[in-house]
Amino acid sequence: MAMFEHFSWLPLLLALTALTLAPGVDTLLVLRNTTRGGGRDGLLTGLGICSGLFVHALISAAGLSMILLGSAELFMLLKLAGAAYLVWLGIQSLRSAMRRRGMTMESVAPQQVAVKVSLREGALSNLLNPKPIVFYMAFLPQFIDPSHPAVPQALLIAALHFLLAMGWYLLLVVLIGWARRWLQQPKVAAWLDGISGLVLMGFGWRLANSQ
Repeated sequence: MAMFEHFSWLPLLLALTALTLAPGVDTLLVLRNTTRGGGRDGLLTGLGICSGLFVHALISAAGLSMILLGSAELFMLLKLAGAAYLVWLGIQSLRSAMRRRGMTMESVAPQQVAVKVSLREGALSNLLNPKPIVFYMAFLPQFIDPSHPAVPQALLIAALHFLLAMGWYLLLVVLIGWARRWLQQPKVAAWLDGISGLVLMGFGWRLANSQ
C-alpha cells in the first residue's frame, strides 16, 4: 500500500466533506425522493448518486475530463443534457404537487417506487452534472502520486467520497423520517413538491446558461 502513504488524509477528508455538505441538486433530489417514496426511495437515490462518483474518478484518472473540458461543444452538450434532465425532474415535481391538491391524509402515503427508478434518477443527476467533472479534474491531481498508477488512487478517493456522501444521505433520510407525519399532510406535501419542482427547474436554467 505504498502508493497511499503520501496521502494528506486530513485535507482530503475536509475537502470531500465540504463538497458533500454543499447544498445542490443531489441533496435536493434525495430530500424530494425521500418525501415521495420513503426512506428506501431516498437511500436508493443516494446510492445511485454515489455510484456516479466512481465513474467521475475513473474518467478523471484516465484523462478524459481534460478532453471533455477542452472541447467547448462536448461540454456544452453535457450541460444542456443535464439542464434538460433537471427541468424534466422539476416538471414531474410540479405535476405531483398539482395531483396532491384535495388529497386526504391517507392518499399521500409514500409511493411505491421501483428500485431501478430511484437508482436511475440518482445516477443521472450525478453523471449529467458538470460540477463533479470539474471538481474531480481539479481535485484529484493534488492527491495522486504520479509515480504510482492513477486509477487505484482515484478509486480510493471516490470510495471515501462515497462513504461520506452515503452517511450524509442516511442522516437526511432519518431526519425526514422523524418528520414524516407532518410531511404527509396534503398541503405540506403539495408545497414541498411545488418548491422542489421550481428549484430543480431553476438549477436546470442556471446550468444551461452558465459560462
